[in-house]
Amino acid sequence: SVPGTKVELTVSCRNLLDMDTFSKSDPVVVLFVQSSGTSEWKEFGRTEVIDNTLNPDFVRKFVLDYYFEEKQNLRFDVTVFAAQDFLGQAFVALGEVIGAQRGRLERPLTGVPGKRCGTILLLAEELSNCRDIITMQLCANKLDKKDFFGKSDPFLVFYRSNEDGTFTICHKTEVVKNTLNPVWQPFTIPVRALCNGDYDRTVKIDVYDWDRDGSHDFIGEFATSYRELSRAQSQFTVYEVLNPRKKCKKKKYVNSGTVTLLSFSVESEFTFVDYIRGGTQLNFTVAIDFTASNGLPSQPTSLHYASPYQLSAYALALKAVGEIIQDYDSDKLFPAYGFGAKVPPDGKISHQFPLNNNAENPSCAGIEGVLESYLQSLRTVQLYGPTNFAPVINQVAGTAAQVTDGSQYHVLLIITDGVISDMLQTKEAIVTASALPMSIIIVGVGPAEFEAMEELDGDEVRLSSRGRFAERDIVQFVPFRDYVDDSGNQVLSMARLAKDVLAEIPEQLLSYMKTRDIKPRRADPE
Repeated sequence: SVPGTKVELTVSCRNLLDMDTFSKSDPVVVLFVQSSGTSEWKEFGRTEVIDNTLNPDFVRKFVLDYYFEEKQNLRFDVTVFAAQDFLGQAFVALGEVIGAQRGRLERPLTGVPGKRCGTILLLAEELSNCRDIITMQLCANKLDKKDFFGKSDPFLVFYRSNEDGTFTICHKTEVVKNTLNPVWQPFTIPVRALCNGDYDRTVKIDVYDWDRDGSHDFIGEFATSYRELSRAQSQFTVYEVLNPRKKCKKKKYVNSGTVTLLSFSVESEFTFVDYIRGGTQLNFTVAIDFTASNGLPSQPTSLHYASPYQLSAYALALKAVGEIIQDYDSDKLFPAYGFGAKVPPDGKISHQFPLNNNAENPSCAGIEGVLESYLQSLRTVQLYGPTNFAPVINQVAGTAAQVTDGSQYHVLLIITDGVISDMLQTKEAIVTASALPMSIIIVGVGPAEFEAMEELDGDEVRLSSRGRFAERDIVQFVPFRDYVDDSGNQVLSMARLAKDVLAEIPEQLLSYMKTRDIKPRRADPE
């Protein structure tokens, strides 16, 4: 995902255990993080101590780097400050907090046997590295006449104030010649440049009369702030231009003219987190290759073979990717299909049979439910062929086409040995799907050459079908064998697989929203 997505976590607790006999506990929360692919916990930071309360709202926040494609495990330990008494702990993945409604998650604290430990409340907010861009236009009236012959040639200079009270120039308008009532062209400036993302910081604006020799005459100045400007867009705010020297000298001095804000608008560059927090749901569908080229599931050489000690390549890939996606899927129900097998009772070949054998409702509960149904299907269907992707792609596309307002986004995971039979139909299906809110992940298992899959991925050459080009790149392909490392450290290699597979999803979701001009829904304030 975009590097530098920083998330701020605010922590509160409710109904903590009372350890102090004379007063209430003095709690502190310590955050531990687990580095990717290891099981060890490192202390990341701690809140301040709040005296004498069982319902603390901590002020000190935790700022974490956030990556959609990684499972970032967090552990919160609540203790009493001086006594080091343990009040309970909670384990969560950062994705769960962000995926929670409005970015708020409440979890029970556990770990003190036989006691109710109360709850911990987490609020996640993406920190503004403020990608907003302002467009504004100003005009002036009755500015002081500075030139001996003719009127003034006015221009404006904008300064942002710094923490230490100094000013830094951040914008100059063009010069409008020979007028005391100039209308300047609209201009754009990043919010960062104008006020460093601090909406109440002073913005100082100087009005000058331009002189050819560079000794521009000062007409006057006024001050405002981003917040004031943004309020002003509805009511043509008028600022008095004041010249402090004149003000001191002349008793009757009113002003040196006025400046009016004609228009002010803000455009946002939205992020993946903005959409998830605004309520966009990710819906995850799985399709598994049950064709004969995988080998008989009972044989150790088969890609579907699961020994008592080791999951099959199919099951591993499903688990690695699914466990991350499921944090963003509110109902945790995943439709799961198989393709390329003869299905009981009549042995018909099917390219989209529900793994749970329930055509009415093919959804499985959680990734565990999908794994269970997958293993069940292996025992009941006959691996066959051909390998057709198009039916299941079109099925998910049909669902995606029903809701295109940005509130639903679909991710289809296809796990296959890569020997595809319906390449033309699949290309057609993907080109059609590229206009819909969906992405396709293909994990190739086994030793095959995956040229066809690379072509579908479209990273090198934009995918096309019968002269139509895909509107956006929606396919991400990875070969599973690149992730099975010799050391046999499965945890680490599966974390890497999930990372590479999911890395493109945030961008693909954003590209859909952008082309449709869909803005994230504001998360309602409490």
